[in-house]
Amino acid sequence: MKIDLTDTTASKINKALVKARRAIGTPAVGMVLTLVIVTDEENAYDALKAAGDASREHPSRTLLVIKRVSRSPRDRTQSRLDAEVRVGADAGTGETVVLRLYGEVSEHAQSVVLPLLLPDAPVVVWWPVNAPIDPANDPLGALAQRRVTDTYAAEQPVRELSARAGTYTPGDTDLSWTRITPWRSMLAAALDQVVCEVKAVEVEGEEFNPSCELLAMWLADRLDVPVQRSLSSGPGLTAVRLDTDCGPIVLDRADGSLATLSIEGQPDRAVALKRRETSELIAEELRRLDPDDTYASALRFGVEKLHASAPARPTETGKAAQDEPAKGEAAETPVEDAAKAPAKEATAGEPVKKAAAK
Repeated sequence: MKIDLTDTTASKINKALVKARRAIGTPAVGMVLTLVIVTDEENAYDALKAAGDASREHPSRTLLVIKRVSRSPRDRTQSRLDAEVRVGADAGTGETVVLRLYGEVSEHAQSVVLPLLLPDAPVVVWWPVNAPIDPANDPLGALAQRRVTDTYAAEQPVRELSARAGTYTPGDTDLSWTRITPWRSMLAAALDQVVCEVKAVEVEGEEFNPSCELLAMWLADRLDVPVQRSLSSGPGLTAVRLDTDCGPIVLDRADGSLATLSIEGQPDRAVALKRRETSELIAEELRRLDPDDTYASALRFGVEKLHASAPARPTETGKAAQDEPAKGEAAETPVEDAAKAPAKEATAGEPVKKAAAK
């Protein structure tokens, strides 16, 4: 069931929700949280579809906030709120309200969203694109217990990752981190099968992929060993190689679907490690609403610390790769240049035997 409201208010939207629930015969509210999605018109459909699929696991009230940019100065002075209320089959297993904000009201979206939040229920805010650098200090982010961003959607993902480390607040998370959950689980399980000491690590993946950087930072932070970041054509993460005193441990995924786990002295095993849809990532994030301390620790390790002081592998001419960029690469910024050159770092302290699983 759909109800369109033009030039409306939050009070009228609440009344429309009650009317719609009664019309379809479900007057009770059986939702567990409020999911606020802040996006633009271009990405609204995909975000709403992902939220609808995730609502099968987490019935929720979804508020889609779209701030419409007025082109003429006259339109900017005319504030208006249009809404579309969806209940029943049109809204998955919960309720959906699409809010389009025009004019000055778009600068005060929190005042529109606040009356529509479910009472005594957690609030999660998700920015599929154009996320603020400091989500906790954003007016909408301040309403939420969890704030979900996606560094992969940024124009400069590696630089964005560095900026988020400086503004991290408990409750922040990133879908780039969620994408590597299966990798972290598989690597921790592999190290549980052997008793050995990890000496060095290599993480191979696409250039400027924040998930690759986060996995490398997690391994460097947890194992306290040199971690080298090497490049491949993708898709996404392609391989992780652990150099141990018992022989190499390799998790290789060349096709983005099926991976091969190789452990010295054991037969190779095929493991499912497919690239997941956005709906699966959001559903995973909605399973826990407490601060992710493991993500915070990996993020604070820092991209710069991972790349800055490590010597690059020598080229064929014997010259270090960090002194001479590869053909077709341009050293624009210290972070971007470091991400393009494979590097490794020797961190202080003794290496530990196993990675701590989340």
